[in-house]
Amino acid sequence: MDENRRPAGRKTPSRRADRFAQREEVEEVEGQLEGRNAITEALKSGRTIDKVFIADGDTDKGLQRLAAQAKEAGAVVVSVDRRKLDAMSATRAHQGIIALAAAHEYVTIDDILAEAAARREAPLIVICDELSDPHNLGAILRSAECAGAHGVIIPKRRSVGLTATVAKASAGAVEYMKVARVTNINSAIAELKDKGVWVFGTAAEGSIPMYQADLTGPAAIVIGNEGAGLSPLVRKNCDVMVNIPMAGHISSLNASAAASILLYEAVRQRT
Repeated sequence: MDENRRPAGRKTPSRRADRFAQREEVEEVEGQLEGRNAITEALKSGRTIDKVFIADGDTDKGLQRLAAQAKEAGAVVVSVDRRKLDAMSATRAHQGIIALAAAHEYVTIDDILAEAAARREAPLIVICDELSDPHNLGAILRSAECAGAHGVIIPKRRSVGLTATVAKASAGAVEYMKVARVTNINSAIAELKDKGVWVFGTAAEGSIPMYQADLTGPAAIVIGNEGAGLSPLVRKNCDVMVNIPMAGHISSLNASAAASILLYEAVRQRT
C-alpha cells in the first residue's frame, strides 16, 4: 500500500474547516462589544468606547450613523476588512461592527441595595451560581432589566463574566443592570441575609411552588448551574427552596427561562 495515500473514508481538512476551527478558538474579551444593538446601548448609557472597527465598504446607513455617533463620543473609528471582524468576533454575529470599550465596571452588593433604596423599592436581586453559558447570563440580565430588578450577582471563579457574547445576548441590558462579581457566593448570601433580604433557591424538588413564595419583600432569587443546579452549600444557605410547577414530560427549564419566570412572578406579586 502506498504510504502517501490516505485511508479510505478520511478527507483532507478544507481551508474553510481550518478557518472555522480558528474561529472556534477566539477568546472572549471583556470590554469587546459586538453588534449594533449592544454598541447603541453602550453609547446611550454613556459608557466610554475607545475604538470601533467597522466593515470596510459597508454602505448601510444605520451602520454609518452608529459609527458617526461613536466618533462623536470620542472613539477612534477604523474601517477594516470584514475578514478581520470575522477573526475578532467571539459571537460570530458582529453585524459589521465591533467596539472596544472600557472594561465593564462591576459594583458591590451595597451598590445594588442602594439602587433599590433610591427607587424606594424592596430589593429584587438575581444570584447566579456558577453559570457557564454566556447566552444564559446575557438572557438573565435582559430579563432582570426588563423586570425592574436592582442587580445581578455572579461569582469571580467558575463563572462567565461580562463578555462580548453576554453583552450581545443581553440586547444592551448589561449597560443598565448593576452586576456585582463576588469572591464567594455563600458569603454574598450571608451578607444579603444580614441586611434583611430573603434568599429563594430554585430546584425541581423545592419545598413550595413559586406561587406560595412571598416575593413582595426584599428578595434574592438564586439560579443554579446549567448542569448541576445549585451547589449543596448554596442550597443549604437559602432561606426557602421553591419549585416551578411542571405539567409536561420534561422536568427542568433552561436557567435563563427559570430566572425570567421567577422574576415575573415577583413583578406580579409586587404590582
